[in-house]
Amino acid sequence: MTLQPARPGIRKIRAYMTEAEDDGLPAPDLLLNSNESVFGPSPKAIEAAREATGHLERYTENIDGTLAPEIASFFGVDAAKITVGNGSDDLLARLARIYLGPGTEMLRSENGYPKTPNYAFANDAEVRSVPDQGFRPSVRHLIEGINERTRMIYLANPENPAGTYLGSDELQALHAAMPAEALLVLDSAYDEYVDDPGRQPVHTLVDGASNIVMSRTFSKIFGLAGARIGWLYAPLDIVADVRRISTTFPLSGVSMAAARAALTDRGHYDAVYTANRDGRAWLSERLTGLGLAVVPSQTNFVLAGFPNPARTAEAADRHLRANGVAVRRFPTPAYRNHLRITIGRHEDLQRVGDALETFLAS
Repeated sequence: MTLQPARPGIRKIRAYMTEAEDDGLPAPDLLLNSNESVFGPSPKAIEAAREATGHLERYTENIDGTLAPEIASFFGVDAAKITVGNGSDDLLARLARIYLGPGTEMLRSENGYPKTPNYAFANDAEVRSVPDQGFRPSVRHLIEGINERTRMIYLANPENPAGTYLGSDELQALHAAMPAEALLVLDSAYDEYVDDPGRQPVHTLVDGASNIVMSRTFSKIFGLAGARIGWLYAPLDIVADVRRISTTFPLSGVSMAAARAALTDRGHYDAVYTANRDGRAWLSERLTGLGLAVVPSQTNFVLAGFPNPARTAEAADRHLRANGVAVRRFPTPAYRNHLRITIGRHEDLQRVGDALETFLAS
């Protein structure tokens, strides 16, 4: 007899990204597929990580006590409401373990972050996905989707893979309609890239409620994706529960050193923000000029749709890979004719634009 998982929902989990086929194309030399920072981490972070490799025999103790105050100082938040994990994925998975189980539901936008349902399935919870509006989450539909089984409402804000964004007024309206026993999870991995001048910082929403949490990461603007460092900002009782189910020593000494050093280099952070903002605007304009349907983005990527049925996203992806460029395709039906392109340096974006221009004109 085959051993069966104690949580059968695990068997519902499916891959959420389309991998490139092994079709003889050359390995790409330009990786714009995983929303990593092409600008890399701060030189201070690299040097600190190198020095930390001299102490690999040691566990990293008191992670929250050391790193949380430094995160709090950089972002202007309350250190007591921060806990750190092995990437934000670790922290989101812990939240799901705490608040989801058989007979409960996670509520999400149907074209939101494709991995989201996995957190629910791993805990034998169900997922209710409601319609969006042009890849933008619909607060009205989310409110209409709330029922007595709703225990978590999950939003990536800004969204991935679309790059769309809800303002604080919309988030407050959603929260006001939620039951007190449900948790609003705001996955804010791309928050540092938002340039909306009227936005309210997400942490102020957390500070004003007992059932809102925000997850963040060092993987994007800080350029430390390989170090796997995430942090959660939440009410004190939620932080305490998330800590209770942490793995022992969830962060390596190398990762800790890199994160601490990155927080001392505001100049690098600001330079990456500016380069991304300008590159995003340039690429959006170039792709729109080529006749592609570009979704307005508040992230470090743009999502481009291919409206001409004779020039599909799949064919464009193959053309780009033949030219050494990796971008991202998704198996989700709504995104099947779209490509997500990470913002690179100007010469990288020029290369992408030129390759797509050649493809569309062929």
